[in-house]
Amino acid sequence: MARPKIERKIRCRPAYSCFKPNGVPMKQLPRLILASDELEALRLVDMLGLQQLEAAQQLGVSRQTLGNIVARGRHKVAQALVMGMALELVTDTLKNTEE
Repeated sequence: MARPKIERKIRCRPAYSCFKPNGVPMKQLPRLILASDELEALRLVDMLGLQQLEAAQQLGVSRQTLGNIVARGRHKVAQALVMGMALELVTDTLKNTEE
């Protein structure tokens, strides 16, 4: 049985629900789902430039877990860009602590 997910502290909501190649209808595109914790990790590390330890503390996870989340998120973003896929941004049931 899988371990339960630690509650993450999500401080941002995506401005849009998806990103896709221009000019191609959504129903014709394969989709990848970017979870809210993956988006938050990318925001903290790549956009804000935080060190992984500080970003992990803000997200409420270990540094190793943050590294895994960032790697998953980067892989999905790269795959969507290179292969022309739609990237769906979901808001899951993880703790949202917008301020």
